[in-house]
Amino acid sequence: MRMKCISCGARIADDSLICPACGQEIQIVPDYNPLDDVLTEQVKGAVSETLRIELNQEQAEKYRAENRRNTGRTPERDVERAYRKRVGNGQGVESRNVTARNKMTEEERERERRLARKRKSEKRKMLARKKRRKKMMIAGGVFAAVIALGVVGYTNSYTGRVNSGYRKLEAKEYTGAELKFEKAIRQKEKRSEAYAGLAKVYVAQGEMEKAEQLFLDAITDQSDNADLYEAVILFYLDNSQETKVMELLDKCDNEGVLKALEAYISEKPEFSLEQEVFDEVQALELTSDGKEIYYTTDGTDPTVLSTKYKEPVKLEEGETEVRAISVNEKGVPSLVASRVYTVEFPIEDAPSVIPSTGRYEDYQEIKVTVPEGYLAFYTTDGSDPTTSDTRIQYSGPFDMPEGSTILNVVLMNQKERYSDITKRNYELVLSEE
Repeated sequence: MRMKCISCGARIADDSLICPACGQEIQIVPDYNPLDDVLTEQVKGAVSETLRIELNQEQAEKYRAENRRNTGRTPERDVERAYRKRVGNGQGVESRNVTARNKMTEEERERERRLARKRKSEKRKMLARKKRRKKMMIAGGVFAAVIALGVVGYTNSYTGRVNSGYRKLEAKEYTGAELKFEKAIRQKEKRSEAYAGLAKVYVAQGEMEKAEQLFLDAITDQSDNADLYEAVILFYLDNSQETKVMELLDKCDNEGVLKALEAYISEKPEFSLEQEVFDEVQALELTSDGKEIYYTTDGTDPTVLSTKYKEPVKLEEGETEVRAISVNEKGVPSLVASRVYTVEFPIEDAPSVIPSTGRYEDYQEIKVTVPEGYLAFYTTDGSDPTTSDTRIQYSGPFDMPEGSTILNVVLMNQKERYSDITKRNYELVLSEE
């Protein structure tokens, strides 16, 4: 590609610094590269801008061609016209150049050579910049197209829909959020994030049972999906339903799921005593691998608000049901473990009663020996003193009734356990003396 003189339009050789037609010195003007200033805007609209520039250039070229056909002017005629004007009829271009060169000093010729080298260098740089600019514009167009496709692709992707659902949930646009999460579930039903988001939409609208059922239906269909199980567990923990965690895991029979979720598993506490009857007070110890243990002794299920286990539980006389749970590091309580213990102290033998059975002719005083911690009851009509409404509590010695008497005496401890019954048959017949 040869350059043209900006004064007369004549073509100029690559190594010449002076126009052969008009003698005008060639000025080297480096190209201005606007790419650095408008790169961001070109990236956004590079494809359409490139097309527009090419179209304008094509239209301009068509216009110049049409103008040449109409006027009969060509670049060659323009050069010839300028030549006649500047040089005249008798002197050629070549002779003019030779004359001008002969008059140059060595210093001027060296300067011309330096300028020629500089001009070539600038021309190479100019061409390189043009190529680089064109490549960058094309790359920018491709990049813009890729960005546009990426935005569309992200919006319709699983992650894009889940994130959009959460934004709508935060803005309380529940219908839109529900649609986004439902589409994400259909897109990747094994992923748990969309289920968790949809459950939060239900919870935000007060539909707790619907949220829970969403998870339960999902793990019924995907019983080997550990991520879904964990999503259910986190749902329970977030909504203060910790007791349901082990109920869920206790029903799971997939070893892979249980292995993946072992951090949430809370084992029941262990009891130091077997369930049996004891004849003295016992100290029951509770142990577990969890963080804390809570227990009750009134037959109710324990919670984290129940008595916290710190020392052995004392089992007093009588029957005691101990229920306990263990809570692990994640705050998950175990299922309830329970045992019933009975402590029965040895009961005293049948009470000692005097006098012994017999016939008496003089007044007699009946005495009963009552051990500490016991009460004594008796009847004089032969009835059972443990059930009879006619029984009398012994409070001290009393007179033997006159005539025939069947005396039954029993001891009762503080737990209303009875001793054996002592029986006496008396006959008191007073003499007439």
